[in-house]
Amino acid sequence: MADVFSRKQRSEIMSRVKGRGNRLTELRLLDLFREHGFVGWRRNAAVFGRPDFVFFKARVAIFVDGCFWHACPTHGAIPSTNVEFWTAKLDRNKRRDRLVVRELKKRGWTPVRIWQHELRRPELVLRRLNRVLERSPRRSAMKR
Repeated sequence: MADVFSRKQRSEIMSRVKGRGNRLTELRLLDLFREHGFVGWRRNAAVFGRPDFVFFKARVAIFVDGCFWHACPTHGAIPSTNVEFWTAKLDRNKRRDRLVVRELKKRGWTPVRIWQHELRRPELVLRRLNRVLERSPRRSAMKR
């Protein structure tokens, strides 16, 4: 079915649509933290790269990456329209993600990236987070 709006009108309409980030995937991880007694985490912390969750004492920064926006090798796909734009956009996102990981490591942080699809297997995510937090030199961020 053809669009009833011109390309310019559609662009104007879509530019007004405001995203909510990856709020739902973040909330899934938040529920896991609460359910399993993780303490010491913060959201919206002013840390380089804007991690979704931060354990300050353990110096662990957690990012929940959406499969589309971060070009998941398993589920990421480039839309069939405007391919050039989306390829460039997703490549920039991947480069930024690598830069953030490198910079956080330089600053003494442990960055953890969790794919959106990994939250379907919470037991694996929890095992990984426990392992990272237990290795932390400051173990006070572990579970109660």
